[in-house]
Amino acid sequence: MWKFFNYRKQAWTRKKKCKLCGKEDITVSEVIGVCVNCLRENPDEALKIAMKIHYETRKMFDLPSTPPKIENGIRCSLCDIECRIPREEKGFCGLVKNENGKLVRLGGTPDKGVLEWYYDPLPTNCVANWFCPGCKGLGYPNYAVRKNGEKGYYNLAVFYGACNLDCLFCQNWSYRQMAAKAKPFLSAEELAEYADKRVTCICFFGGDPSPQVVHALETAKIAFNRAQNEGRIMRICWETNGHFNIHILKAVVNLSLRSGGIIKFDLKAWSSPVYKALTGIDIGNVFKNAEYIVSRASERPEVPLFTASTLLVPGYVDEYEIRMIARFLASLDKNIPFSLLAFHPDYVLYDLPPTSVNHAELAIKIAKEEGLRNINIGNKWVLSNYY
Repeated sequence: MWKFFNYRKQAWTRKKKCKLCGKEDITVSEVIGVCVNCLRENPDEALKIAMKIHYETRKMFDLPSTPPKIENGIRCSLCDIECRIPREEKGFCGLVKNENGKLVRLGGTPDKGVLEWYYDPLPTNCVANWFCPGCKGLGYPNYAVRKNGEKGYYNLAVFYGACNLDCLFCQNWSYRQMAAKAKPFLSAEELAEYADKRVTCICFFGGDPSPQVVHALETAKIAFNRAQNEGRIMRICWETNGHFNIHILKAVVNLSLRSGGIIKFDLKAWSSPVYKALTGIDIGNVFKNAEYIVSRASERPEVPLFTASTLLVPGYVDEYEIRMIARFLASLDKNIPFSLLAFHPDYVLYDLPPTSVNHAELAIKIAKEEGLRNINIGNKWVLSNYY
């Protein structure tokens, strides 16, 4: 099974064949098994093939292969996946269990967050670094310590060890090991202690913060209130897939608004079957949640509240996917910052090449055609010319 973690450069340039239509190209993945056209045009048959890799690899970490939806299972509504968990089994994230008919949270409570943390010196390399207060001084003096970036200060980076997606290209796939063991862990109070006077922002990422959002919110409240009492800046930021329960999302938005923080959604794809092939999960309320956040952005115009990113997965996040995501964002606000991220082989999606320069340039062109004004290419050093 661990063959999937081997980086095999020869697979980047070798043509692979779609198991449905027979198309051959270096941007067809044999890991996924089907091409993007078959996913969009023949989703029922294509997903039967594409989902096999998710089922296979999830077993390695003792995680459910799909979100449980048993009619008489206990419902977990913490995120929009809304698992219905049968007795003695776990929810998709691995941190919720039905024990003798009672829902037990193995992590993500105020007392126990499954996570790792570190101090990330500012200016940092986060997705929002091209416009955020900590890196560029936006919102000074209300939301930034300095006009031109906060060199000498730190971001408290909180890596949560669980996720409600199963991305085949995951760069932070170690969260699966953390979810399976439900450790290491810290309470919200303990974590907030590390947000000392050197820290001007907290960024929750992972994995994803949404399965442990209760712990994140408690940590953020403690740290933000303490900073306010001491006359310090403490921005609360999120890098997430966006699969929040809408009622909990409101609390997330409120804290980020007050603190000068930014919420970043990683919009994986537009087409439902493409999204599911790449992540193992349906799109759910991701785009509705993005719309809600943007509707609140005018309450704090000094610093953008919402930003989006999309990974340019060769052969799958193509011209159509980018155009539709950009069109959606532009329909909400043409000034939404949009980052197009370069893909490189990781986790089990080892057989696609890094994003090409042409792919990135075309994505920029499309996003501009759809009306977006603030576009950024991330990870430029990864760009290649394999296709």
